[in-house]
Amino acid sequence: MSEHLLTLNAGSSSLKFALFEIAASGPPGQSGAGPALRLAVRGGIDGPGGQGLLQVRDRHGDDIAPPRELRKVPDAHGALEHALAALRAAVPGMRISGVGHRVVHGGAQFSAPAAVDENVLAQLDALMALAPLHQPHNVACIRAARSAFPEAVQVACFDTAFHRTHDFVEDVYALPRSFYEQGIRRYGFHGISYQYIASQLPLVAPALAGGRTVVAHLGNGASLCALRAGRSVSSTMGFSPLDGLPMGTRCGSIDPGVLLWLLQNEGLDAAGLADLLYRESGLKGLSGVSADMRLLLASSTTGAREAVDFFVARVKREIGALAAVLEGIDGIVFTAGIGEHAAPIRERILAGLGWLGVEPDLAANGSYDGAGAACLTKAGSRVQAWVIPTDEEGMIADHTAHFLPSSVTGPAPSVIA
Repeated sequence: MSEHLLTLNAGSSSLKFALFEIAASGPPGQSGAGPALRLAVRGGIDGPGGQGLLQVRDRHGDDIAPPRELRKVPDAHGALEHALAALRAAVPGMRISGVGHRVVHGGAQFSAPAAVDENVLAQLDALMALAPLHQPHNVACIRAARSAFPEAVQVACFDTAFHRTHDFVEDVYALPRSFYEQGIRRYGFHGISYQYIASQLPLVAPALAGGRTVVAHLGNGASLCALRAGRSVSSTMGFSPLDGLPMGTRCGSIDPGVLLWLLQNEGLDAAGLADLLYRESGLKGLSGVSADMRLLLASSTTGAREAVDFFVARVKREIGALAAVLEGIDGIVFTAGIGEHAAPIRERILAGLGWLGVEPDLAANGSYDGAGAACLTKAGSRVQAWVIPTDEEGMIADHTAHFLPSSVTGPAPSVIA
């Protein structure tokens, strides 16, 4: 019976999962390779808390079974039960040795993945107010997995940890210093994705690996990260996942005076304000059409067009700001749902960055099919642009493998997609 490692990424309305087999040897033809993690199954459930659609695919992306609608997915425990039933059907000999979890907020105290115990869980509970749209679901999923696999190692991998390398000036707000000591600071998010991209640069774009790169993680949640030699030096997200770029339903940067005005003049309390900023703003609120970039690009309404215009404008503006932080720029990388699949958005962003030295290759951008990494600029472009698909599950699995007993893994594993 094979040993397996499971990764879980629980959101407010979804659960993504991936199952990796802990192989006995490294990639074929690689001499002296240690054990490797081989992706076996990947899938997800959209809709915990209501209707759900369960999808399970093999390592090549082909459906193992037809997508199935679930009548009711009440919570993280229910979603995990459905996921595990699908995994057991797909991999009858599954035996889970470790479970890696994406956790959005690690606060100031977590700068690396951590094995979960009661003390870590208590600290994660205390951080819920900093990421109310994500953290409760992350923690609920950890508790559900601990119940389902009491003997397995549970590892929390933090979206904020990768950004703990920031200098003080990129970490602080101009508030009385006591607030900084209490934890009111710029944390940055999407760090698991950024760490994965940083790990891929030496392989796909060696010229950028040691240089100055802005990575654009553009999806329903969106942010930018400035990398210098693969280390995060600044990010557009700050204290919470609300900051920076406009997102699917989140507002992005906003004058705090607007928030005071809403509290004082619109009768909103903290809960109402949180609902407005997290769930009713961004592309959804601005367009009046949808939070989905695909639908906005297909729409002929003025609201949809203006929402897309605003999104593109803000991305270009923040790339310029991070180029200033880096004191120059060598490359730009697009990743995540919009970054990987919305060629018109990439084209419009790149078209506005000629002043930085970007010379887009429109044919390469338009023909990109989502498979692997691709360069989007001409051969003589001073600043390179790339699209590199992210793999948060692979990054979580790699982190988690280092916490497994040596009797399971032998030498530290590496991930094979």
